[in-house]
Amino acid sequence: MTDKIRIAVVGANGAFGMKHLDGLALIEDAEVTVVAATSQEKADAVAEKYGVANAVVGLEAVLERDDVDAVILATPTGLHSGQTQAVLAAGKHVQVEIPLADSLEDAEAALAAAEASDRVAMVGHTRRFNPSHQLVHNQISAGEFSVQQMDVQTYFFRRTNTNAKGEARSWTDHLLWHHAAHTVDLFAYQAGKIVEAHAVQGPINPELGIAMDMGILLKSETGAICTLSLSFNNDGPFGTFFRYIGDTETYIARYDDLFNGKDEQIDVSDVAVSMNGIELQDREFIAAIREGREPNSSLRQVIDCYRVLGQLEEQLA
Repeated sequence: MTDKIRIAVVGANGAFGMKHLDGLALIEDAEVTVVAATSQEKADAVAEKYGVANAVVGLEAVLERDDVDAVILATPTGLHSGQTQAVLAAGKHVQVEIPLADSLEDAEAALAAAEASDRVAMVGHTRRFNPSHQLVHNQISAGEFSVQQMDVQTYFFRRTNTNAKGEARSWTDHLLWHHAAHTVDLFAYQAGKIVEAHAVQGPINPELGIAMDMGILLKSETGAICTLSLSFNNDGPFGTFFRYIGDTETYIARYDDLFNGKDEQIDVSDVAVSMNGIELQDREFIAAIREGREPNSSLRQVIDCYRVLGQLEEQLA
């Protein structure tokens, strides 16, 4: 394969659709041939901003095209599983934004479709690709560091249905199926298969119908533990902050940046070809397609995360 991989970004007008477009613009092997949004006006605006030749409405208009090899889905969570299956059925490669689904049943259905296909199927578990977490993973793989405990805080101030750009959206975000998925998968990636999981949640918001605060405790097969605190009520700096407490060092990861336990920054500029986790995630997707291999963060690799989330959902119910 010598030509560029032709990509469609669906949900291109959303916060993460644009993050993917920013990353793809830096990847020589990728060409965005079409963007899709919920209206022609929104699709046209994104196409003009990023210099994309074609703008359409909805996934169906993408799947009928012959100038698309692969699709990136940056759409509402509830659509992820069904759309992933539709893309695979159309014979195209797919990368779906995290989470793969908001129920275990839907996650398993997407996995079954991926296993029945010869296409690359990947989930955007960005933490696997952030240079900060990559450095820690490299040390673990080299036997230089072993996680004893991860302490993680995922905090937002989000009492209405708004996205990362502060814009209103039609669907409701979820601490368990979306935000906890990042940490549950990363903990298993860094410390081994999860063998014990417990969760508690705070009061249900009467308007949104979800818990706004949650605590999760995990244990891996290596004996390492993870404590995860999540909140939509936090009026302060937002985001997810990871503290790795290990046998030789303590690390603090803040997205792509890494610090030691004394809060001194560690240079991670040579860990990968970019300091942008989403760009690195997209590079892995393109490389896996070109090389005909399973990508890091394939549906098969991340399904255990969703099985743990399903177990936690049963506890909370």
